[in-house]
Amino acid sequence: MKTIHLNYQKVKKKYLKFLSSQEIMSEPFRDKLNQLNKFYLPIGKMIMDEYTKKKKTKVIGLTGGQGTGKSTISKILKIILKEAYKLETVIFSIDDFYKTLQEREEMSKKISSLFLTRGVPGTHDTQMLFQCIKNLKKEKFKKFTIPRFDKSIDNRSSKSKWLKVKKKPNIVIFEGWCVGAMAQKNKDLNFPINKLEKQGDIKKIWRRKVNSELKKNYKKIFNLIDKLIFLKVPSFKYVFKWRLLQEKKLRVTGKGNKTMTDKQVKKFVMYYERITKHMLKTLSKKASTVISIDDKHRLKSIKFN
Repeated sequence: MKTIHLNYQKVKKKYLKFLSSQEIMSEPFRDKLNQLNKFYLPIGKMIMDEYTKKKKTKVIGLTGGQGTGKSTISKILKIILKEAYKLETVIFSIDDFYKTLQEREEMSKKISSLFLTRGVPGTHDTQMLFQCIKNLKKEKFKKFTIPRFDKSIDNRSSKSKWLKVKKKPNIVIFEGWCVGAMAQKNKDLNFPINKLEKQGDIKKIWRRKVNSELKKNYKKIFNLIDKLIFLKVPSFKYVFKWRLLQEKKLRVTGKGNKTMTDKQVKKFVMYYERITKHMLKTLSKKASTVISIDDKHRLKSIKFN
């Protein structure tokens, strides 16, 4: 912990500065220093210890329902890893690997109209994602770019906006709502979980395809993760509540870009309901680190498995 002690003031300063930049219109972050000491620094140390074992690039999966704060937490961890341990960190989201709008339009015609909406397994370019993680883990590193997805246009950004990775990272933070999710048993797909499935997936084609993607292509990708951190929500209803909050922020910061109404958000989260609920049941045991979030959106407890 000596390194932390030496750099604590620096970490604290950068961390507090970052948090104040995030307090746009949501309620201010509470209990900032206690959260730093109780949650973020121990996770930073866990990642450092994992890296120290072999001094090879480590992929840290960060997963949890929509609106749980994955992007914010990723950036906080990057600050700690850099300031306390001098570790080079690259962050990217599974969201950046969505298929293009045209590809999803084709899927919606060939398989199910529900695939037009991005989000679930099957709507990502898994080949590109798998190759990206392999590139980041390569011993002989070559610079390359990671795609960026622009949600305001529901399509991939132009290549000029992609993330350029010029230096081999020590740590990769791979975040996303379904990162590390496991497939369900076929019999569990029989009954619709909500109105969307009941009306839009009568023949179960969509949910079966999503599940088979998790079983094959996504499992192969998630097997490349060295440590998985799971942000556990109290229940699924908070995913809707916090996703609404995210959308309100987008309305303020999106500079007129396309955002969703509250009714559209409600329908949108239905696409995520089945997998999110399954993750709540399964990832508490499977993930290396489980952070429970309370109903006020605060980190409540941490468990290292």
